[in-house]
Amino acid sequence: MKNNLDHPQINFGKTGVLIINLGTPDSTSWFDIRKYLKEFLSDRRVIEVNPIIWQIILNVIILNLRPSKTAKAYKEIWMKDENISPLLYYTRRQAEKLSSQISEKNLIIDYAMRYGNPSIRSKIKTLHDKGCENLIILPMYPQYAAATTATVCDEVYRTLMKMRWQPSLKIIPHYESDSLYINALVNSLNKKIQEINWKPDLILASYHGIPQKYFDKGDPYHCYCHKTTRLISEKFNSIEIKTTFQSRFGPQKWLQPYTDKTLENLPTEGKKNVLAICPGFSSDCVETLEEILIQGKESFLDSGGENFDMVPCLNDNDDHIALLRSLIQKSL
Repeated sequence: MKNNLDHPQINFGKTGVLIINLGTPDSTSWFDIRKYLKEFLSDRRVIEVNPIIWQIILNVIILNLRPSKTAKAYKEIWMKDENISPLLYYTRRQAEKLSSQISEKNLIIDYAMRYGNPSIRSKIKTLHDKGCENLIILPMYPQYAAATTATVCDEVYRTLMKMRWQPSLKIIPHYESDSLYINALVNSLNKKIQEINWKPDLILASYHGIPQKYFDKGDPYHCYCHKTTRLISEKFNSIEIKTTFQSRFGPQKWLQPYTDKTLENLPTEGKKNVLAICPGFSSDCVETLEEILIQGKESFLDSGGENFDMVPCLNDNDDHIALLRSLIQKSL
């Protein structure tokens, strides 16, 4: 009979929580940007076209032209002291604060990125090696979409398929109407309005867009976005709030109204003082800091607007950490 001492040491008895956001390049270099874009734009949840045709377009055209433009945008918002993107910085801070505030003895909280580093696969392996028999996945997308939450789940499932001893699995799929989430957004709006010295004519709630055909196929994302805006409006009814969609890519029709076109047209409609908020982004990133606060502001002012500002994402503020803590504790 084999001696028990020959059995490999196995850690067990712990629960791991992995908060997962979209991802970020490792640096602003052309090569790192290209590597990141290749992984992101090769995801068939993100680009639902014939994969053979798309790979030709992606590798021959897009990955030779787009990295320079994307690198310029990242350089505008890169955190030079930390030498990381804001998205990575705030996601790491969220995990650190949650770890310090949740005192469960056998709980380990970590973070990963769907694209880029640290990868989902590497972090699940780390949690497994530390003895996590149970795994809770928290995609950092309040409004579920196949191109965001579902692709996180896909990568988690692919990782587990290669494991001999799989952990139990719980996934927190969406939280677009959670009262703590809505209150956090309302509080952030009130805080920003107290800081600026002008009154907004309109609050623009800008969400990341998806192609219209994804909605037509049954993706609930559009409905979740409008639900979030409605719930904010019920608690913050002194100023009109308008839902728009940003970050469209390619020639096909996306969810409308488009944020950029709306910002160009608002001054002609008498809305010359606009405050933007991006409820679908859990951390500030290139889409909020560069696309909205830099490009969007410039476009709005050039079109005749007078005042423009943006409410920071919830990032690592206390309300957001309380929300995330609540979501995790409900799943334990």
